[in-house]
Amino acid sequence: MGFFDFFQKEKKETLDKGLAKTKEGMFSKLARAVAGKSTVDDDILDNLEEILITSDVGVETTLRIIERIEQRVARDKYLSTSELKNILREEIVSLLAENNTGDESDFIIPKGASRPYVIMVVGVNGVGKTTTIGKLAYQFKKNGLNVYLGAADTFRAAAVEQISIWGERVGVPVVKQKMGADPASVAFDTLSSAKANDADVVIIDTAGRLHNKVGLMNELTKIKNVMKKVVPNAPDEVLLVLDGSTGQNAFEQAKQFTLATEVTAMAITKLDGTAKGGVVIGISDQFKIPVKYIGLGEGMEDLQVFRKNEFVDSLFGENA
Repeated sequence: MGFFDFFQKEKKETLDKGLAKTKEGMFSKLARAVAGKSTVDDDILDNLEEILITSDVGVETTLRIIERIEQRVARDKYLSTSELKNILREEIVSLLAENNTGDESDFIIPKGASRPYVIMVVGVNGVGKTTTIGKLAYQFKKNGLNVYLGAADTFRAAAVEQISIWGERVGVPVVKQKMGADPASVAFDTLSSAKANDADVVIIDTAGRLHNKVGLMNELTKIKNVMKKVVPNAPDEVLLVLDGSTGQNAFEQAKQFTLATEVTAMAITKLDGTAKGGVVIGISDQFKIPVKYIGLGEGMEDLQVFRKNEFVDSLFGENA
């Protein structure tokens, strides 16, 4: 086994471990629902509906999955309970594929993207936003990219301090101003500095407060407009960070942020130790925004690029 293979195996084990509770919750209930039955009937589908909803897949997405399975039952006239798990797996993979949730292999910048590639990170406080930024910086740097961080969450003193600590840990420059400074001004300085120093990636932290939608919208719009003065197509990506362990709460936050700004990708954190992993499927489906990264623990390596097939493999067990 080569070093790379070992590395991939370790990542897969982290994913398996992180999704263990969700898997256990979903499939132990599913096994009970089909016990003693050979064909899929309305009772089983009702039970499946309840299982998916309680795993935080979300009502709309659950109904869509059930409808697709019902269509299969109607078409094939007969569906054995042993096939149900495989069909459920296929439907989830196809839902994730519809939302452009891909299978990126690593922390890279899209081919043909201009430099610096600018990522603006949004999300409420406490979801692991700054930690995600630090881990992203670490992964990009590890892949040989020149990374700059911008501390544009000037609302909280702790946020500037936290991102500065991450910058030191990872060994990347952090552009900051004093607390209470204009976030757009910090973003402008960050991009100017990054451009002058041939940076490949710039990650901008933003204030995570949902005090009022208009205020949030205005602030994020202003940051975007000011960044465009330095890098015309910035931001290349607006990454929304959500805490997966909050389940339905994460849906609500996604709703608020997608109304306030154009979100182009999502990172879902804190999936380790929760039975709410279904939230990844539901949020991606409901908002039609790809999940790009998932957080599976405290370690630097525990932020992973989201690969839909591997995610579903871990959720269902390899040979489901």
